[in-house]
Amino acid sequence: MSDSEKETHFLRVLGRREVLALAFGAMIGWSWVVLSGNWINSAGTLGAILAFVLGGIIMLVIGLTYAELASALPFAGGEHVYSHRALGAGASFICTWAIILGYVSVVTFEAVALPTVLDSLVPGLDKVFLWQIAGWDVYLTWVLVGIAGSVAMTILNIRGVRMAAVVQSVVVMVILLVGALFVSGATFQGDLANLQPLIKDGVAGITLVLVMVPFLFVGFDTIPQAAEEIDLPFKDIGTVLMVSVFMAIAWYSLIVLGVGLVMDEAALASAGDIVTAEANARIYGELGSTVLLCAGLAGILTSWNAFIVGGSRAIYALANAGLLPAPLGKLHPQYRTPHNAVLLIGGLSIIGPFFGRPVLVWLVDAGGFGIVIAYGMVALSFLVLRFKEPELERPYKVPMGNAVGMVALLLSIGLGFLYLPGSPSALLWPQEWAILILWALLGALLFVMARRK
Repeated sequence: MSDSEKETHFLRVLGRREVLALAFGAMIGWSWVVLSGNWINSAGTLGAILAFVLGGIIMLVIGLTYAELASALPFAGGEHVYSHRALGAGASFICTWAIILGYVSVVTFEAVALPTVLDSLVPGLDKVFLWQIAGWDVYLTWVLVGIAGSVAMTILNIRGVRMAAVVQSVVVMVILLVGALFVSGATFQGDLANLQPLIKDGVAGITLVLVMVPFLFVGFDTIPQAAEEIDLPFKDIGTVLMVSVFMAIAWYSLIVLGVGLVMDEAALASAGDIVTAEANARIYGELGSTVLLCAGLAGILTSWNAFIVGGSRAIYALANAGLLPAPLGKLHPQYRTPHNAVLLIGGLSIIGPFFGRPVLVWLVDAGGFGIVIAYGMVALSFLVLRFKEPELERPYKVPMGNAVGMVALLLSIGLGFLYLPGSPSALLWPQEWAILILWALLGALLFVMARRK
């Protein structure tokens, strides 16, 4: 199948810069502002960097399977397209519904993160007490900020991927500029002595950081989801995907290095929730903290935006295959976006703020498990298609593909075991298992509705 034969009902409007901004912006989010101290406290500066490099290599191996498949089958829905062709409709639904859980988890995470960061910038959002969740007080004004953000991002994505991509590109440039200023300032004003201990608690410490990597690096797979809206040679889709993962590895590693240079062990122990912002304040004063918090806010927007794009295209693909109700597969007559799928994700994300800040951790863990399930099924699809369809045109063909696919599958299975009972990072009962069970029930209900018709 030639490039010209791969037609689409979408508008191909995303160039190289927009695609790279979409994936990289999805991967960096808000965690680098608030979790950098946790990473260093768990593993030491060098230990945390090693965890990100090792985790990044795992994501690169998995990403290679995506890169080849995205260039060969550049259709909206990514995981659905690959797994349906290789494994059939039932397996495709499980794979795609699992990755959609990951995407919806991130979107909901950002709806909760928005009032969290605004509360740091503009104190006083806690008005009109509602209830308490896991020891945390939930306030009406706090909830309304999260809902308002969800509504705004939903409208932006209904109005067209081009507008969303322009916003994404501008905001990513701002984040990169602030990050460069932070790292360069830390390099000149930091102290190598602050990096001690370089590695803390050995392999155990590194593992504590490594288990967070699947959730932190999810986002490169938004490229295959929006493949029908990308205006690039199909070989280049795979190349851009791999570049985005390399950029994320460099970003997280440099942020950890910057914080480690500026803040010693005592400073980290006494730091608040916004460690990277506090580190930037030590370099540039109070203005530095405010600027970095604004960059963190920008990271929330880029991640939020990217996962609405990715999740809505995955839902659209399932609906067009008859695996979800047909209205979810409709495109807006003017904007050519899957507006009903966008509305579904926006509606689900509004639920998050009502559970307050504790839901952030629950979403990371439950969503991460869904992501790893999908990664494993994509790796399996990669291997099956290499066997079943060796003649399929693969503009981006992975060298030693069978070996890469097998390693990607085994790594995905290994990551999956980290979420199961018996592991130190196992999913919590009942909160995180409840999210998985409710998601499975919702999927089963929608699947049955679609198949009946």
